[in-house]
Amino acid sequence: MTNYEIEAQEWWVQRWNDLLNSYRFKKRLERGRQYAKEGNILSIEFQGSEVVAKVQGTAPEPYELSISIDPFTDEDWDFVVETMSQQAIYSAQLLAGEMPHNIEEVFTASGLSLFPFTLPEVHSRCSCPDPKNPCKHIAAVYYELGNRFSEEPFVLFQLRGRTKEKVLDQLRQLRSTGTIVQGTSAAGENQSTKVIKNSESEQQNRQLPIDLEQFWQYYEPLDPSLVVIAPPVDDRSVLDVLGKIPLATADEGVMQYLKGVYQSVTQQAMISALNRED
Repeated sequence: MTNYEIEAQEWWVQRWNDLLNSYRFKKRLERGRQYAKEGNILSIEFQGSEVVAKVQGTAPEPYELSISIDPFTDEDWDFVVETMSQQAIYSAQLLAGEMPHNIEEVFTASGLSLFPFTLPEVHSRCSCPDPKNPCKHIAAVYYELGNRFSEEPFVLFQLRGRTKEKVLDQLRQLRSTGTIVQGTSAAGENQSTKVIKNSESEQQNRQLPIDLEQFWQYYEPLDPSLVVIAPPVDDRSVLDVLGKIPLATADEGVMQYLKGVYQSVTQQAMISALNRED
């Protein structure tokens, strides 16, 4: 079942559909929606920040079209990614391949909008003879994009000028080093982003001796939004997962004893975690 047959659940797909629904010439979009449902879109590809597609119309040869929105500058993207890196919840979700629900706040703080405000801000052209825009072929691809956004939300980043891979690579660098220098260049040249390592800090770390007794200790507070305390989803313990211990005698008795110990430790750990000081 496609997104033009059911209400989209993902917020970014809903935002795109809201943009389409705000267009005043509803009949033109409805014809395109029907085209999409009937399978007239033969191909759709993302070439850089542009969508290129072929749609079968009434003519023997399919029509070729392209759709794009204004990409952000490299300087804008560097600032946005640096802002993302400063929020642990954004970094965790993005690096896990998830689109944060309030990601737009990062763009808004930079004076940007991830989504176009109106449909005329979406640039499109088609090889068909229809002088009106959007024609039904472009409209069909508009609706198909909702499906593509549902399958891969990072396409939104690509349409704004930066691929998912580049965003995540830069995010990893910033999270590991914590420092970014944004280069400036003359008009027409790409903005350069250079990640600088803190050599003084690294030198100090290399000089510190390793204390094996403290190796597994961690004293820095965790981000509360990344910590979720919940009981186990079922009654199985590690012992159930590992299976029976190959003991010669008293197998069941030992297993029952260890299960009791495991349950007691689990309960005490939950109590300790829920009663921890903030």
